Amino acid sequence: MEKVKIAIIGAGPAGIASAIEAKANNIEPVVVLEKGEFICNTIVKFYKPGKRVDANYREKDIKPIGICSFETETKEEFLKRIEDWINKWKLDIRLNSEVTEIRKTDEGYEIFVKDKPEYLAEFVIIAIGIFGKPNKPSYPIPEELKDKVFLEPPLEIPENKKILVVGGGNTAAEVACCLCEVNDVYLSYRRPQFFRINEINLKNLEEKEKQGKLKFLMATDIEKIEPYNEKVKVYFKDGKEDFYDLIYYCLGGTTPESFLRRIGINFDEKGNPLIDEFFETNLPKVFLVGDIALKQGSIMKAFNSSHIVIKRIKEKYLSA
Repeated sequence: MEKVKIAIIGAGPAGIASAIEAKANNIEPVVVLEKGEFICNTIVKFYKPGKRVDANYREKDIKPIGICSFETETKEEFLKRIEDWINKWKLDIRLNSEVTEIRKTDEGYEIFVKDKPEYLAEFVIIAIGIFGKPNKPSYPIPEELKDKVFLEPPLEIPENKKILVVGGGNTAAEVACCLCEVNDVYLSYRRPQFFRINEINLKNLEEKEKQGKLKFLMATDIEKIEPYNEKVKVYFKDGKEDFYDLIYYCLGGTTPESFLRRIGINFDEKGNPLIDEFFETNLPKVFLVGDIALKQGSIMKAFNSSHIVIKRIKEKYLSA
């Protein structure tokens, strides 16, 4: 096995920031293992072209405490920034390296990539985020609808279609506003009003609705969907039915709890991983950073968590 000082699982913003903070503190070797084919895989795959990447989510004025910082910018600008940082700090990132197991031994932690022990690390930083797999609805999606029902935003905008967007978050709002310019779009949300989207997206939604480009289906819940004459037939729980050409679900992601539990990380009664104020788990020298530790934390919070973890590693374990 390849021996490293720190193995970082995930090459998203938190993972990249952790590697930068480690390099800046002369902690080496450090390897970043990413299961996808892209750095910042979630942003590459799930953010539409030109989408804003916000430094802060919901909370304002979160100040940077470490090396990594940025202001709100587009997807393309943010990815260019990350690429520049990677080159500047000469980070060692291994793509297509899905970590399937982490085992504690007397010598450190064995890191299994695709079920094979590939690395032996003294420290492990898990930065895998919450959007590895998009959430699915509770009801099944028939196989016949695989080309009409999607769990992520479109890369190419369809035209002249009747489309149902399902969700009430920022992604759902942005997808609906984008699609409604050239399509007949309906936005279904199970609550009577929006409460977790930012002010800009809410304003855009309201403007599109006033212009008649977008129709809200508030306080609606879907019971099931099925194919019907080249359409998607939607059954709502209030008894109403309708037909659509396409459906886009924007339901967010989930914390990979099963993986964390499998490697031995403890959880509280609410289903949150147990970590201390330095983001260290019950497994000594294993830390969580970013969304997996902060739930729906901002990118700035993710950057700051990485700074805290590397500082803790240096002061607690490497100061002698």
